[in-house]
Amino acid sequence: MPAASTTWLATRTAGVLCHVSSLPGDYGIGNLGAGARRFLDLLGAARIRYWQICPIGPTGYGDSPYQLFSGRAGNPYFIDLGELVADGLLGEGDTAPLRRLPAAKVDYGRLYETFWGVLARAHDRFAASGKDEVAGLGSVREFRRRNEEWLRPFTEFMALKVHFGGWPWTHWAEQYREWSPHLAGTLPASARREADRHAFYQYLFFGQWERLRRHAAGRGVGIIGDVPIFVALDSADAWRNRAVFRLDARGQPLVVAGVPPDYFSAKGQLWGNPLYDWDYLARTGYAWWIDRLRAAFALYDIIRLDHFRGFDTYWEIPAGAPDACTGRWGKGPGLPFFAAVRAALPQARIIAEDLGYIGPDVVRLRHEAGLPGMKILQFAYGHDRHNVNLPHFCPPDSVAYTGTHDNCTTRGWLEQLDPAYAGQVREYFQLQDSNSAWPMIRALLATPSRLAVITLQDLFDLPAGATLNRPGTTSGNWQWRCTEAQLMALADEKLATLRQWINLYSRTGDHTLVEYSEPPVEMVGGKG
Repeated sequence: MPAASTTWLATRTAGVLCHVSSLPGDYGIGNLGAGARRFLDLLGAARIRYWQICPIGPTGYGDSPYQLFSGRAGNPYFIDLGELVADGLLGEGDTAPLRRLPAAKVDYGRLYETFWGVLARAHDRFAASGKDEVAGLGSVREFRRRNEEWLRPFTEFMALKVHFGGWPWTHWAEQYREWSPHLAGTLPASARREADRHAFYQYLFFGQWERLRRHAAGRGVGIIGDVPIFVALDSADAWRNRAVFRLDARGQPLVVAGVPPDYFSAKGQLWGNPLYDWDYLARTGYAWWIDRLRAAFALYDIIRLDHFRGFDTYWEIPAGAPDACTGRWGKGPGLPFFAAVRAALPQARIIAEDLGYIGPDVVRLRHEAGLPGMKILQFAYGHDRHNVNLPHFCPPDSVAYTGTHDNCTTRGWLEQLDPAYAGQVREYFQLQDSNSAWPMIRALLATPSRLAVITLQDLFDLPAGATLNRPGTTSGNWQWRCTEAQLMALADEKLATLRQWINLYSRTGDHTLVEYSEPPVEMVGGKG
């Protein structure tokens, strides 16, 4: 089967994977302020061309960025409150409880209890001031007008969640269980005020996000965003677009998403997201999905399309099942979906997250769609009998990783190697007696893959305790953060080595790769 060329993946580059929540910041969680800018400065100095993140939307119960209240909105937790202090909307006393939160982890419980009251205070002071702009971020009124199509449903959804004590929309009063353009006129006064607050939060988030993107571009760094294949049932997306999903008359899912038993979990993973009505989406030209991707490309340079195999076949679990073992395979939209996306977004640069046990049909779809897939060094041994993740098997049209947000850190993985293949791993990567991630980082940069991505934890060479997410578990995830001291130590002790390797393995992104040879410059034109 011939491989289609992914025309956008034409240079050799490197990236670093670090979610926004994991960055340094003064208010209990990473944000879009000074810590993010210093991180980008480090990437630029190392000639690393991409920063990859997890989804940046507002998280709900469980704190997972893959279970969001909206696929269009930003997470208010990521707002740099320091700008609001500088603008006079908050005082140092307002933010003091947040500054006392841990610097090396996210304590979501304490963050939730404190953050929303502080942010509401900033909005109320802004509303009372009569102003239309904060910290040079542009007009609030213009932001609301420009984004009304998605912003109104989202802010009304969040306001009604507060009004109904946090319950999912499927438990709200009947008149509010489905969004309509006329809903605003029926909202209680307290909900209208809450909706205004959330519109203000989104204004702050997107103003700061665009500012950070400009800073990244100035350092030669692009952003790789993440688009989950599924949305949460308790989201503005499902509430507003019920026809897109397989729901009953009350909005409850008929079937839900997950994956069968695999490397990560013996009982599979029961995600619980509603599944799509792909027949409806096909009849409408996949308009909802295309709009979703267009919005993502307004935020990112490249997107990673999560759970790519679900576009070929997806695991369908009966609603109410205790785990994912009782599911069955359903047929996804296949190539017609990607043809529609390519027609609507011809410049789209997409990475297919094709991890797990992937059969030939999924590989064929990825090739036909012209998308690069992913290779994970930690999966090179003991993951499948073909060892397709070994570095010397990585095709150029792929993106290679030491690990993802779902993997143990590389040092932690090395410290827990299965004796059945521990010797092979140590010999292949020339580890000697070390469990350091750095020999594997060098091997990653040497792979044929055009893009190589390293987790920030691996650059710090951290043990298993720094793992960001453990699939199949429900507590202790998404909490890891780096500190300013760690970033400074990385810059002082490892930046030169990292930059040397990026130059050595031609990952500067400076020239387009070709498959033919030419004489040296001094021989051109009869010289030499």
